[in-house]
Amino acid sequence: MTTMATALPVRASQAWYKILYVQVLIAILIGVMVGCLWPSIATNDWIKALGDGFIKLIKMVIAPIIFCTVTSGIAHIQDAKKVGCVGVKALFYFEIVSSFALLLGLVMGNLVRIGHGLAVKLDAAAVANYVRQAEASKTVDFVLNIIPDSVIGAFARGDVLQVLLFAILFGFSLMALGKRGERLRGMIDDVAHAVFGVIAIVMKAAPIGAFGAMAFTVGKFGPAALGNLIGLIALFYVTAALFVVVVLGLIARLVGFSIFKFLVFIKDELLIVLGTSSSESALPQLMEKLERLGCSKPVVGLVVPTGYSFNLDGTNIYMTLATLFIAQALGVDLTFGQQLTILLVAMLTSKGASGVTGAGFITLAATLSVVNPALVPGMAIVFSIDKFMSEVRALTNIIGNGIAAVFVSWWEGELDHMTLQARLSQPTVSTTIDTTSTMR
Repeated sequence: MTTMATALPVRASQAWYKILYVQVLIAILIGVMVGCLWPSIATNDWIKALGDGFIKLIKMVIAPIIFCTVTSGIAHIQDAKKVGCVGVKALFYFEIVSSFALLLGLVMGNLVRIGHGLAVKLDAAAVANYVRQAEASKTVDFVLNIIPDSVIGAFARGDVLQVLLFAILFGFSLMALGKRGERLRGMIDDVAHAVFGVIAIVMKAAPIGAFGAMAFTVGKFGPAALGNLIGLIALFYVTAALFVVVVLGLIARLVGFSIFKFLVFIKDELLIVLGTSSSESALPQLMEKLERLGCSKPVVGLVVPTGYSFNLDGTNIYMTLATLFIAQALGVDLTFGQQLTILLVAMLTSKGASGVTGAGFITLAATLSVVNPALVPGMAIVFSIDKFMSEVRALTNIIGNGIAAVFVSWWEGELDHMTLQARLSQPTVSTTIDTTSTMR
């Protein structure tokens, strides 16, 4: 297995306005300005369609990317036990880190009781749709939903877990074919090259998508819409930052790199997520970058897609923090046992939540309905500001999954430390997707 250390050209002389993250950042700032100055224009359906359209373009290729990378990664491994070992290690890591995220949200919610004294008029009807989705979201249904009714249907719906299951089974099947499967493996690798080429084209529209999403958000909600809930937003931001810097920072230090250098390395993806409020919008590019960082391709192919359903750190923090906030705002005192229940229930309800905006709100409904049904109407308290927290949820989720892939690669002994240090110390390296070196 080779690395991509020589596949990425250095463009120190590249004009600043041609750099993707600079374009996205400028687009976000323009979007904020348009939303503040001309809200009637910013809330136009066509402006909103810019952000929604970009997310749809990215989601269009997520299923084939996951299928190709996971299938190819497994098929190129000669030992089936190795795949199982990576999967077990990844799930163990997910549960441990998710527990820290849930605990941190619970601790911060108890220390900073920001919900006390907050008088908000409830509008249960505004969240009725989310509550209905939550009531239908049972653990047994979630497990059964992993199995697709048909393979075609899984790809058509873009269901990550269903595509992931089929990709794993197909990869093991190719592995069992041995030399007879080499031609098909090569074909899958070629398809992956082509799909990554599609992503490279689509990413050129990232600034347009970020502008549309940000302009619509600011134009519709505006700073005044935050009201007294600004404290919850600030507390959530601080808690998420603490998790990234302290918890993920310690994990990164254990592996041997700086969390801050890692954040700089994936700044393009973070800005895209910030503009679109969806961590899925940067999933393919994140996977490609992690491979270039020195992570094992099979590990990246298994850990990152799985992490998008089982390792949602930002969503976990949000659920415990928001649950306590709602309880405090409604004057409901939660016992220690009920708070412990929040941890256990949230650990289950967070599984399978996608990186799409609003998924965290649906899982919050599922958690509240189990912990204390009296809290469910209180979801209207955070409904109006959920959009302002979804960005940080998505940012924390994508950072957590990136660190997870690096850690599991290190745990497996398949992390190229020289490439890792070289990449993190070269901020001028081009971040454009290189379709000629994605599969290896």
